[in-house]
Amino acid sequence: MVDQLASPENLSAAEQAAQIAAGSLRSVELVERCLDRIASSEEAVQAWTYLDPDYALKQAQERDEQRGLGFPIGPLHGVPVGLKDIIDTADMPTENGTVIDAGRKSRNDATLVSRLRAAGAVILGKTVTTELAFYAPGKTRNPHNPEHTPGGSSSGSAAAVAAWQVPLAVGTQTNGSVIRPASFCGVVGYKPTHGLISRHGLLSQSPPLDTVGVFARSVEDAGLLVDVIAGYDPADAHTRPMAHPRLQETARSAPPLRPSFALVKGPTWEAASADTRDGLEELRAFLGEACDEVALPSAFAQAHDLLRLLMVAGFAKNLAPYYEKGWDQLSDVMCAAIEEGRKVLAVDYNLAVEWIEVLNAGLGEVFERYDAILTPAAVGEAPQGLSSTGDPTFCTLWSLCGTPAVTLPLLQGGAGLPIGVQVVGRRGDDARLLRAAHWLSAQVAADSE
Repeated sequence: MVDQLASPENLSAAEQAAQIAAGSLRSVELVERCLDRIASSEEAVQAWTYLDPDYALKQAQERDEQRGLGFPIGPLHGVPVGLKDIIDTADMPTENGTVIDAGRKSRNDATLVSRLRAAGAVILGKTVTTELAFYAPGKTRNPHNPEHTPGGSSSGSAAAVAAWQVPLAVGTQTNGSVIRPASFCGVVGYKPTHGLISRHGLLSQSPPLDTVGVFARSVEDAGLLVDVIAGYDPADAHTRPMAHPRLQETARSAPPLRPSFALVKGPTWEAASADTRDGLEELRAFLGEACDEVALPSAFAQAHDLLRLLMVAGFAKNLAPYYEKGWDQLSDVMCAAIEEGRKVLAVDYNLAVEWIEVLNAGLGEVFERYDAILTPAAVGEAPQGLSSTGDPTFCTLWSLCGTPAVTLPLLQGGAGLPIGVQVVGRRGDDARLLRAAHWLSAQVAADSE
């Protein structure tokens, strides 16, 4: 019988990559173990919308042969990764969570997929997304309790990592689609600074908001994955031609000084469950002088209306082909959002975009004093039932501002389900955020031993 702790799928992604590079682990062995996990748990979790085990093993075999022949290998050589089913791949269907795109295949890989392949990753398959990455749920269930939602829209990516089916997965966030499912499923979710990762080859909803994010089981692994897929892409005007920091290396490094945190309750604090509020207060007490409660100016209360305006206007433009081709095959909530977006005035849209810079200027004053902000990742535990993916209210402000954010699975609710703590950094200062988040995780883990 295999020792569960020694089983390769239970290693961190960084450990898996290191062992494959050293020759003590084969990619085929790792992928086989992940496929075994999927076979034993997928009926309950339903995280995947496309999975070809033979093709996954073929990729792994190629990675092992490349290493054996002495070819250069990348930082994710032989490590399997799951992709949200709005990310184009030339060798797998991309159906965007809607029957309108059933069987759809792209001629080209998305930019981030090309970068994953160049780094040696094995593209394991496509994970379930909600309909057009909005609110109408897919088939995925929460691995901790199948009667509860896994969150959305990156539901399959979060659930697959939480169920130990794959060590890494890629998702996207326009409002709360990485941070919230990571919280509900009890994994690390990382939404980088807006524009750090190219969205070329992905379903577009609202370009001022759309952000690629990742799921992992540690901050270090999340940094490793983003190191691979981040960077300038002339096909995405929101990326910038500049070097990005070494996120994995910085995340696991010791901070020069003890990090300081600002507890920000935000305009929707009262929506948080008692478990969430109590947990954040306990965390503040645990950090002592390293954490202060900080109130944001009243202008930040506009964030929810501003994001909604940008989001639905983006739907009206970018999802119009779906509405025109098959409105009767879309959910009522999707149709209503597109119709709402068609009524947005250009002047209101442009003013909402300008507010992003205004609000970031206000946050700059907080980050002059503190390394990171602490705030809820979600209202509370994953709600019971599968008709909704939960409330994204605690993600909205940070998605609007384009700041980097990380969900850490540090709390637990009364029903025994995980509750994430959201750690937010200054826009563009992702490395500092990951280092602070890694430090915080280590401190809480040490205290619980």
